[in-house]
Amino acid sequence: MAHDLDSSQLYFNRELSWLQFNSRVLAQALDSKLPPLERLKFLAIYGTNLDEFYMIRVAGLRALYKARIQETGAAKLTPSEQLKAIHDYLHEEHKVLESCYTSIISELHNSGVHIKNYDTLEEEEKSTIKEMFFNEIYPVIIPIAVDATHPFPHLNNLSFGLAVTLKDDSKNIKHGLIRIPRILPRFLQIEQTFVPIESVVEHFSSDIFPGFKPLASTPFRVTRNADIEIEEEEADDFLQLLQEGLRSRNKGSLIRLELMKGADKKLTKFLLSNLNLDDKDIYNYKTLPLNLGGFWQIVGDKALSHLVLPTFNPKILPPLDSENIFDAIDKQDVLLYHPFDSFEPVIQFIKQAASDPETIAIRMTLYRAGQKSPIVKALIDAAQDGKQIMVLVELKARFDEENNMRWAKALEDAGVHVVYGIPGLKVHAKVAQVIKRTANKLQSYVHLATGNYNAGTAKVYTDMSYFTSKEAFSTDATHFFHFLTGFSTHTKLDTLFMSPKQIKPKLIRLIEKEAKYGQEGHVILKANSLVDTDVIKALYKASQDGCKIDLIIRGICCLKPQVKGISENITVSSIIGKYLEHARVYFFKHDKVKCYIASADLMPRNLVRRVELMTPILEDNLTQKIEQILMLQLADNALRWELQSDGNYTKVPQLAKEISNHAVLEEYVSKIYDKTKKETPEYVSRLANKILKES
Repeated sequence: MAHDLDSSQLYFNRELSWLQFNSRVLAQALDSKLPPLERLKFLAIYGTNLDEFYMIRVAGLRALYKARIQETGAAKLTPSEQLKAIHDYLHEEHKVLESCYTSIISELHNSGVHIKNYDTLEEEEKSTIKEMFFNEIYPVIIPIAVDATHPFPHLNNLSFGLAVTLKDDSKNIKHGLIRIPRILPRFLQIEQTFVPIESVVEHFSSDIFPGFKPLASTPFRVTRNADIEIEEEEADDFLQLLQEGLRSRNKGSLIRLELMKGADKKLTKFLLSNLNLDDKDIYNYKTLPLNLGGFWQIVGDKALSHLVLPTFNPKILPPLDSENIFDAIDKQDVLLYHPFDSFEPVIQFIKQAASDPETIAIRMTLYRAGQKSPIVKALIDAAQDGKQIMVLVELKARFDEENNMRWAKALEDAGVHVVYGIPGLKVHAKVAQVIKRTANKLQSYVHLATGNYNAGTAKVYTDMSYFTSKEAFSTDATHFFHFLTGFSTHTKLDTLFMSPKQIKPKLIRLIEKEAKYGQEGHVILKANSLVDTDVIKALYKASQDGCKIDLIIRGICCLKPQVKGISENITVSSIIGKYLEHARVYFFKHDKVKCYIASADLMPRNLVRRVELMTPILEDNLTQKIEQILMLQLADNALRWELQSDGNYTKVPQLAKEISNHAVLEEYVSKIYDKTKKETPEYVSRLANKILKES
């Protein structure tokens, strides 16, 4: 019996699937086995995730609704249906959120850490906070009158403050705002007591508006549409256009008002009428302070590091532990799995190239480089030393645009040839090429990765790095960079695969080829998201042929597993834990090349609207390493969730001993690191295989 693989019944809505992902993040905050600040960290992640979801996804649905779009996505829900489902889901989940916070606060209290409003402090503490307020807060905050001569001000995206109702001596009623700039700390701190800044500002509101008595006040926070639309073809100066786009981000339409539950009704009406919002746009908090991302201030307090999970120190293993990195790559290709394998060799790849007189050129892409980038500094040094440096800085990297503009200007000032992306496509590929002149010939070295050239995120994101000096990879890297900088129409590569033309067709061919092996076939796809319907349909067909398919999808998954006659052979896992799963890895059991790593997720934006790279892993030992990591993740019973056919995720039960792939790999790398100092390479290799097999 033929099945209609286009049926909306076979697909989950991407927005509702994302909400399920954020619920799995919240589940980490609910886990009482974790230290209290580790739980608070996940609460902060949940909140910052939700902010971005509103700024981009909810804002987009609002725009579709206003444009009277009838259906979106393979699940074929209308924008109106999706907005209602999101509203209902989040307001129901809010009860869990509040309960979670209460539990964490209690556990922190037992550890001597307190989050208290000003009015609940001891008198001595109040005196200290009062002094801090007048010395550090009062000069910076902004009181704003709102009346006939003082119009309601423009509020930037994620603006935070207080709305107040005031009365003067003549009993005249006034409304006003107190803006709390984001340069101020979210909490005022006395040793291990953290006081929400709004509770302090609220207490001293009569000092902020002298001559007026406060009658009512409420903290509030606003969210705007933050997606930037840029008509690149009309731009003579892309950098200037992007700067204008960033300014417009703070002028985007308002989509959410966050308030404390029980806020004064007249003040709420005052805010709604001036912000042009209504009741359904309010997101109420009961005990939680507004702006959950502000908890990072507490989580990051070094004096409280004993209340988070122990920090793992990434290791540099052979062959990169003692040799010049280029000598090591000359001898063999190298695959790293961050953060267990240190990111330092990637930094050294650029640093050593920058200082080496034999280096004549360095080319690379930068998507999210971070605020303090040793890689960018090395590139600047290399350019000032007279080397030819070319860098593509993707200015359209969402929420990193300002940082990238700063780096782009610094690189240009140093003499680097900077390319600001290409019209119509976002460049998301992660690749660096170093060209040296040795013994009167040119030698090229290439680094390809699943993650960004960002030393900070490399400590908390799982990603794969691949170093090679193979001529085929070097030739493709050269063609790739020529495509970025020139008018080249050479958009197909011979060994690597590049989107928007090559990656998706290749993946579908690989799935179809593996499906021919029936029950002997096995496909493992590991990515952040699975949305593309063509890929999903290929997986459905492979499942119908009996092929075993294991999907490790951290976030959004629109595929429905375990549907009789269609996806009975498909499992979908999501791993949420200490590290953010970020690697994209694609495995096909019977293909000549079994493993591929990629910068691309399985989404239309990555496969057809971005420039991405997918790298074949040609060496058996590196393929085996990747396969062991994938099998370990599929055996995980501590951090892994499984997607059910009804759209819900259930935590995998621990039937035997606990297996956390993050903990196993930390222990694995540490043991191997220790043994490399004492044992032969052959013994270390046998030990490595033994540890992973036992796990």
